[in-house]
Formats: sequence, structure tokens, C-alpha cells
Amino acid sequence: MGRRMRRGDVRVALLDALREGPAHGYELINRLEARSGGMWRPSAGSVYPTLQLLEEEGRITGRDEEGKRVYELTTEGRGEAESSRQRPSWNHGGPSRAHLELRATLGQLAMAARQVAQVGDEAQIASAGAVLAEARQKLYRLLAGD
Repeated sequence: MGRRMRRGDVRVALLDALREGPAHGYELINRLEARSGGMWRPSAGSVYPTLQLLEEEGRITGRDEEGKRVYELTTEGRGEAESSRQRPSWNHGGPSRAHLELRATLGQLAMAARQVAQVGDEAQIASAGAVLAEARQKLYRLLAGD
């Protein structure tokens, strides 16, 4: 359910996360998810190639430690991280309470819909589909200002 980020955002976010100290890829993924309040969890498919590119550019160094590749900022990487004006918005205070509550409610709605789909009869499943379609329409009307 996380937000998608542009390729450059992953780079900036990784450099910024490494300002906290050395970490392996999975730790960085978790740092970014925590910083975003759960709004964004980058995939390994975007993190590891970006880490490799940053290492090739000399922005970070990597070393093998206990079977994991641990990355650390170089002087050049620290400079880029500190001078970047593209800090992800969730680095400044995190998501609002209303946003977090909406996400929680959405998760609860998805769980209820799954349960109806798994154990409901045909009539209940059809009714649930109608309820969800109506909710979707109301949300779009809300955005449209109706």
C-alpha cells in the first residue's frame, strides 16, 4: 500500500538514511519505511541497484560483514546527502494523524472484504462489491468537491 517514488527519490532517500550510520540493504529499507511512517517501503529491486550505482560513483563504500554487505557514506556521498534539497516530505514531521488513521481504516476495510470473499455466499459477495463500488464513487466525489 506504500507510495511509489521516482528513481531519483530512492537515491536521495538512501543517501539521507545513511547519514544515520552504516547499514546493510534490508536495514536501509526498514529505516526508510520507519521514516515515512509506513507510507513507503522501497523494494529490494530499487534499493540494491541504487546502492550498487552509488558505490560505483564513489558516494558510498561497501564491505562484507557477517555475510551482509554494509554500506557507509564517503566524503562525497555525505556532501551530496547534506546538500540535497530534495528531502522526501515525510522526513519533515511524518504523515499526519488523519493520514495514518485513513491508512488504518483502509487496512481494516481490506481485511473485511477478504473475509467476505472467503466465507460469504454469492449474495453477500455481490452486496460487498456494491458497497465497495459506492465507497469508491463517494471518495472520488469528495476529491471533486461535490
